[in-house]
Order: sequence, then C-alpha cells, then structure tokens
Amino acid sequence: MFTDLPEADLWRHRSGQTEPDDFDAFWQETLAEARSCGGEVVVEPVRTGLSTVDTFDVTFPGFGGEPVRAWLRLPRTATGPLPVVVHYVGYGGGRGHVLENLLWASAGYAHLQMDTRGQGSGWSRGATPDSGPAGPQAPGVMTRGIDSPHAYYYRRLFTDAVRAVDAARRLDRVAPGRVAVVGQSQGGGVALAVAALVPDVAALVAHVPFLCDFPRAVTVTDSLPFREIADYLAIHRDQEDRVMRTLSYVDGVNFARRAAAPARFSAALMDAVVPPSTVFAAYHAYAGPKAIAVWRYNGHEAGGPDDDQGALDFLTERLGPADSARHTRTQIGQV
Repeated sequence: MFTDLPEADLWRHRSGQTEPDDFDAFWQETLAEARSCGGEVVVEPVRTGLSTVDTFDVTFPGFGGEPVRAWLRLPRTATGPLPVVVHYVGYGGGRGHVLENLLWASAGYAHLQMDTRGQGSGWSRGATPDSGPAGPQAPGVMTRGIDSPHAYYYRRLFTDAVRAVDAARRLDRVAPGRVAVVGQSQGGGVALAVAALVPDVAALVAHVPFLCDFPRAVTVTDSLPFREIADYLAIHRDQEDRVMRTLSYVDGVNFARRAAAPARFSAALMDAVVPPSTVFAAYHAYAGPKAIAVWRYNGHEAGGPDDDQGALDFLTERLGPADSARHTRTQIGQV
C-alpha cells in the first residue's frame, strides 16, 4: 500500500526543516580537524579467484585520523586513469564480503566501497569500530551521542565518507576530477551529505536516501531505523528540542540546499522504511541539476536492478565512458 502522501502532493511537498546558524562552520571545522590528522592510505592486494576484477583491501584515515576500511575494486584490463565510484552502504551493513558488489568494477569503474563504522553485522560484514562516546541510547546507532552535534554518530560517519573521497583521489589509477558518490538508503543519505561537503564531486546517486527531513520522518513512520529516535524520545521526554537540533546538523535537506553536482534520486511510494515525502523533501531542496525515478509499486528495495541501470546510464553521461581507458593489465601503484 502507499505509505505517505498522494503522489501529486509529493511533488508539492517542501520540508519544514530549519538549519542552525553555524551549520557551515560546524562542518568546516569538523573536516579541517579530520584532515589535519594526516595519515596514510594503505592498499593491499586480495586474492579472490576472479579473472576480470582486481580487489584491494584499503585502510584510510577517517574521523579523528582513525583507520577506516574499504574495498577497492578495479577492472583488470584497465590502465586508467579511471572514473571512480565511491560507494556508501545501507543501515546495519558494512563493506561486505570481498566477492560482493561487483557491478561498478564490471562496468569499468574504479570502485571504492567504504566500510561503515560501528555497523556491519545486520546484513553484511564490517571491519571498522566506532570510537564514539558511550551514553544512553536506543538500540542501533541513530541515537548514539544524540544529545550533542559534536558527539553524534553521524558526524563521525559523514567525516569518514568525505575522507573516503580524499583517499580515492590519492590512488594513482583514479582520475581525481571524475568522482561520483553513490548509495542507497543510509548510503544515499551519506552520499548526499558528501555531495554538499565536497562541492567538486562530479555526480551523485542517492536512491531512497535515508536521514532526510527528520521532523517529518520521525512522526510519519513507525519503522526502524527512524523509530529509534521516537523510542529514545519516548523515554527522554524532555529532550526533543535538543535531539532535533542535533539532527538538523545531519539532515539531508540541509545538505541538499548546498550541493551542486548533477544528481539522480529515486523514491518508492510503498516504502515504509524511508517515507517518500522525506526523499522528495531532499530532492526539492537540492540546488544542483537533478532527476528522480519514482517507483509506484515498490518498497524500500526501490527500483532494484532498474535503479542500477539508471545509475549506470547517468554516470556514463556525467563521467564519460568508464571503459575508455581499457588496454592491458597493470598493477596498482603505491599511494
């Protein structure tokens, strides 16, 4: 069943989310602090038995200079420099098994898939711990550190995500000016934030992006993970203003107002996890060129392979043909 506003109303919907006065300063200071920590990007080859894709175990400095893991996958016959897809994953997942997620490298792109700190046991594997402060929270990470923007979990995760783009640009087989950020659900919300925080990325793909329009989301769905916030406020009844202020620093609507890269969104009208009105709120706020695929009869899976095909076509248009540099096999160089 449809889970939200009628489709005609979704096209008119605008978010009531406001932004804190120090939103830009907050993120500028956060990223400057992370980058000042320095740190090396370490790339180690992994034996997989695959004949068309080379895979590498990557460690790069994230929030506070802390090590974050990723997989780097490269089409074996490409010499580069290659356009790169920096990929963020959904809630509860990590970078997954080394043999998963072969789409982007198979299409000829360099593919850097970032692990998700403190997650990676819900439906795919992870390898990066979260060092954030302990405190009262509902199960999950949505309310971890939520009493302060500086302590909040997503400040750390979004910083990791920006540093993943920094790391990708340091790889010698990557074209640093041809970087796309992509993700679905939580990954789409993370990619949306990165498109605002790294204004020169070339393209954004945000399929059913989570983490948008919090004031509406927490009141129109009873599904997890948004439900974690409501569960927290059901106990901490006097903390609503503080919680909503923290969430305003990570709301995709506020990032959308600052992003300029060409973007492809998708929304699913039977999605009970990410209400489609929250996706449309971010889409309507988005400042750059944009398009949205609307799946009327799908839930949180959205367009599935049809969204994949749409994203491939979109990135080919924005980044150029991914296989234009295919020649003979070479080895990745030191970063």
